[in-house]
Amino acid sequence: MDPMVHDMPALFAQLGLPNDADSLRRFIDCHTLRDGMALADAPFWNASQASFLRESLRDDAAWSETIDQLDVLLRQ
Repeated sequence: MDPMVHDMPALFAQLGLPNDADSLRRFIDCHTLRDGMALADAPFWNASQASFLRESLRDDAAWSETIDQLDVLLRQ
């Protein structure tokens, strides 16, 4: 069993982004996804971040649920 927490702050840390509550809120407020755009294809990710998101979803990794939550938040 994986003891690591896979919540939104941990995802942001995994992506190399600031992960405090204010930084998360700012990121979500400043970034949106267009209809039909996959999260990993968004222009605001660097190649490493996009690859991590794409591979985590493809492999249905432990991060998948949190990545899906981020996707929803960026579409609101």
